Amino acid sequence: MPLTVAAAVLGAALLHAVWNALLRFQGDRLTMVTLLVAFSGLFALPGALWTGPPEPAAWPWLAASMGLHVGYNVFLARAYGHGELGRVYPLARGAAPLLTLVAGGLLLGQTLEAWARVGVITLAGGILLLALEDGWRAFRHNPRSVAYSLTTALFIAGYTLADGVGARTASNAHAYVLWLFVMNGLPLLLHRLATGRGGGGAALLANWRAAAIGGLLSLGAYWIAIWAMTVAPIAAVAALRESSVVFAVLIGVLFLQEPFTRIRALSVLIVLAGLVMLRL
Repeated sequence: MPLTVAAAVLGAALLHAVWNALLRFQGDRLTMVTLLVAFSGLFALPGALWTGPPEPAAWPWLAASMGLHVGYNVFLARAYGHGELGRVYPLARGAAPLLTLVAGGLLLGQTLEAWARVGVITLAGGILLLALEDGWRAFRHNPRSVAYSLTTALFIAGYTLADGVGARTASNAHAYVLWLFVMNGLPLLLHRLATGRGGGGAALLANWRAAAIGGLLSLGAYWIAIWAMTVAPIAAVAALRESSVVFAVLIGVLFLQEPFTRIRALSVLIVLAGLVMLRL
């Protein structure tokens, strides 16, 4: 992977960790996610109108990604409602690269060099170690958090593959991602209204600033990732993007009063080792 692409994906990882941390500062997670996705679509709209729609062959992938993103946002919000950032985030993001690596090989025929595969597995292992630092007690004490986090990982792997292929099919990654964000806001908003727990204007007034910032960060982070998937292997980009867990750990320690244990330090080192392998 070229150094410039790797650096861009690392920047996207930082943006991704920040907007996920914003969810932990707010009250109702699903309301916050809905507002965040709506704002990201609003920010993407001018660019989408400027670029025009992607190639017709990309629309089935866009439709699949929209459905998968709804599932991702719903289950991510539920996971955050039952667990702390330092466990939910790395568990969901750590399992996703392994699923993407396997599914990419089986479904798309995309394979990585042996050293890169070791890098993906190493990176994912470091993240999962971070999520399970309390051992298997996490499954006994908070099974819903674990279940929601792993389900979120399935959706992450699904939309990652759909968007990687869709952006390549579209011939214009920028048009693809802009239209994706514009179209993603509607299904989640409809889902939120169907639950009868929208919160109305009060929720908007209470959360609009954080949602606007998070929406802009989310748009920028995924825009970079999708572009990178058109110039580098999807599985490698997906794994490199999960270095965001390192930033999430630092955010949790500095701003959310989460402890920086020896297990977390070891996990970060393992993740960094995986990043080096991917870069090589």
